Amino acid sequence: IRNQTSIMEFIVLGFGNVPELQILLFLLFLVIYIMTMAGNILIVAIVVADHHLHTPMYFFLGNLSCLETCYTSTVLPRMLANNRGISYMGCVAQMYFLLFLGIYECFLLAAMAYDRYVAICNPLRYRLIMNRRVCLFLTVLSWFWGNVVSLVQTAWVFTLPFCGSNQINYFFCDIPPLIKLSCIDIPLYEMQLFTAAMLVIFTPFSLIVVSYTFIISTILKMASAEGRHKAFFTCSSHLFVVTLYYGSCGLIYLRPKSIHLLDTNKVLALIYTTITPTLNSFIYSLRNKEVKEALRRLLGDRMKRKNIFS
Repeated sequence: IRNQTSIMEFIVLGFGNVPELQILLFLLFLVIYIMTMAGNILIVAIVVADHHLHTPMYFFLGNLSCLETCYTSTVLPRMLANNRGISYMGCVAQMYFLLFLGIYECFLLAAMAYDRYVAICNPLRYRLIMNRRVCLFLTVLSWFWGNVVSLVQTAWVFTLPFCGSNQINYFFCDIPPLIKLSCIDIPLYEMQLFTAAMLVIFTPFSLIVVSYTFIISTILKMASAEGRHKAFFTCSSHLFVVTLYYGSCGLIYLRPKSIHLLDTNKVLALIYTTITPTLNSFIYSLRNKEVKEALRRLLGDRMKRKNIFS
């Protein structure tokens, strides 16, 4: 049994095991961060400014884009600063916000799937069912569960006794690498982590699967080929994000012995903390005709106002 030690600071190793790639990684993460912030902030601005996009679908999309900017900002700025030292309370705060935003996204993606289910399977009652109160309720519920689970899990991890090394073989404070630093029976806590992950990841994912089962069944029954294509196209962006996000999270938290596979987990964690937020803005803007038209309208109005006052 290792002796318990009092840790005041953690050292986040990140990708320090490949020093020859540090400059390349810095440039890569800088570009990713700029693209993520610019893309998602642009989507939020368009959704807020254009009244044509004041619909449930774009309400959830605006929330997702806000979430992604916060999510990425909890990880990438520290990586770019190359500041490996993080205080004990700083590690607590980073874990809380990452878990909160990650769980919030899990449930928000489920809410977006339900929105698509109502739009395609019950279009005549869509506006009645997906009214402002329902949209707000689903968003607040997603926020609530993210907050509750994050508080419980963060408190659980930081009540564990830590032994010996304070070096975290990861690029942010997460549950698996911190459990590995603790003086506890790892298999027992692996089971606890797996159980919690099953509830948090599998519950909203199962709701998404059920929603898309009904959606696909309804689409296949459509007589018009154009209608089927439009419906599939509407859902394809959301399905791609769900696959990428849940796939990478599931491989980390729902895989046996994942605590011992930190090098592999680092690559998977990059997908849902940096790659997915970047792709979201492109998927929902470049492939979305309504968002592109809204951007043209905003730019056109701005040019008109400029010409009037010039």
